[in-house]
Amino acid sequence: MENIKSLKGRILVVEDEKSMREVLTMLLEEEGYDIVSVSDGLEGIGLINDNIFDIVITDIRMPKADGFEVLRKVKEVLPETLVVMITAFGTTESAIEAMKQGAYDYIYKPFKIDEIRLVIRKALEKKKLSEEISLLRDKVQSSFKLENIIGKSAKMQQLFKLIPRVAQSNSNVLITGESGSGKELVASALHNLSLRKDKNFVTINCATFPEGLLESELFGHMKGSFTGAVYNKQGLFEIADSGTIFLDEIGEMPLTIQPKLLRVLENSTFRRVGGVTDIKVDVRVISATNKDIVEAVQSGRFREDLFYRLNVVPVNIPPLRERKDDIPLLVEHFLGRYAKDAKKISPDALKVLMNYHWKGNIRELENIIERIVLLTDKELITDDDIPEDIYLKSGKSDTLPEIGESDINLEEIVEKIEIDYLTKALEKANGIKTEAAKLLGLSFRSFRHRLYKYRIK
Repeated sequence: MENIKSLKGRILVVEDEKSMREVLTMLLEEEGYDIVSVSDGLEGIGLINDNIFDIVITDIRMPKADGFEVLRKVKEVLPETLVVMITAFGTTESAIEAMKQGAYDYIYKPFKIDEIRLVIRKALEKKKLSEEISLLRDKVQSSFKLENIIGKSAKMQQLFKLIPRVAQSNSNVLITGESGSGKELVASALHNLSLRKDKNFVTINCATFPEGLLESELFGHMKGSFTGAVYNKQGLFEIADSGTIFLDEIGEMPLTIQPKLLRVLENSTFRRVGGVTDIKVDVRVISATNKDIVEAVQSGRFREDLFYRLNVVPVNIPPLRERKDDIPLLVEHFLGRYAKDAKKISPDALKVLMNYHWKGNIRELENIIERIVLLTDKELITDDDIPEDIYLKSGKSDTLPEIGESDINLEEIVEKIEIDYLTKALEKANGIKTEAAKLLGLSFRSFRHRLYKYRIK
């Protein structure tokens, strides 16, 4: 019986008047609530420190600690708990003050039984609704992070705002971005945040299938329609009915199949290969490409009418080199994914990764972190652990000031770059100057001259 009461709601009654405390306890227990009652505010505050309640009902005027002190403690320790205040000496001013401090409601004595029942019922309904909203928000943030998509940069924050808004419509979406930038993650988030989230999310890479096989994969085929078609087969559009289909590398779709895709987008119907019956489906189409699809349209390799049907809502994912503020977050995320024990990365190593160009974007970064974790047993990853090809290509050229954006002193810039590389070469060669000179492609004499010139010891 105790568990059933707890499920309905746990209520703390703080009331110094014995008869009123007993009436409230009896009334609320009859309603099925789990009741704890105390006779003064100080005792109530002690229970609030060590227990969780759904609702606190407190008198205002009490010895040792009044109802406002109880209210403040609840807001401090149990911010989700609702507080109902009762008093026989109520004034408008005290009611206003109670609501300002966060009370859910305010009741004057004597109150009717139905009144207190209604207030408590509504309070619990409000708390339950708040908890459901909070759980839903946590689920969305933890499952998708907009989540599996990670970033704090301004460009990613714009993307995070756009995705939930676009997800709620049924409009077709064209995602553009370089290879490895996370296009499938965005497509998945669009589906998971949509009204279709409980239906199928079907993906296909249009570049991985030859022309004949791609048509069969998308639309299915009838037995005997071609050599090897020994049974009727459903296509992905049928499987995705009421859900979402993600057409990756849409720019690689052959021209002969494009009219059939256009028909699905215009009429929501298609025929299986070798079929004579129209099949009607309700599918949202999300497509993606890492190619310049506008150029493909202009050159005649992609149908213009199909492009406009697919590109109802364009979503562009910025390359990693344009959002380098996100690299530390991504590195931390991948370290957590691949390292069995806790690993950290040194500032110098992180600096190397942030200076690299990342043509392969997030996928390339993930692969590098996985490789580093696999090949080092150290708890702290340093720049010595960075693969040599990454290290050597992580110059600072992309951090140099643009001409016209600021006052430029070319000699000073060159000096800083030389000092940086001379110092790194010495560190890499453990202070052996002949080895450091070789790393930079310099003669020992030229290397020594530069050390003297910049007073590097």
